[in-house]
Amino acid sequence: MAKVEVNHQKYEGIRFDIEDESVILVDILETIPYEYVGKDTMVTIPTTEFTSVCPWSGLPDFADIIISYIPNEELVEMKSLKYYLTSYRNVGIYQEHATNKMKEDLVNLLKPKYLKIVATWNARGGLGTEVVVEYKQD
Repeated sequence: MAKVEVNHQKYEGIRFDIEDESVILVDILETIPYEYVGKDTMVTIPTTEFTSVCPWSGLPDFADIIISYIPNEELVEMKSLKYYLTSYRNVGIYQEHATNKMKEDLVNLLKPKYLKIVATWNARGGLGTEVVVEYKQD
């Protein structure tokens, strides 16, 4: 078989537009009152459509996200959560950082008794990543 010469220089300098974390729509998040205060109810919100981008290349990172929480006095309003999660779409952020930012933003919003986020990131180069973050009220 003949050896094929490939010029990889054409890939140098190619970048896609990458936004920074300032475009994440934290202020769009809203709550609704939890009417069963004192009753521990686990709320689980899965999505298979989360996207951010690699901060080096701008190539997309896809993840299945499962947000689970026990509300204290507030529930997250779902439409606002959809807009919030979608605002990560062009943000150049490491997978671990994106997962932790979601946790921080949701804890600040909800002040839940408990919150857990499991982010299962699609494999790239044969390696996938699962990031699990938790918060427990003191």
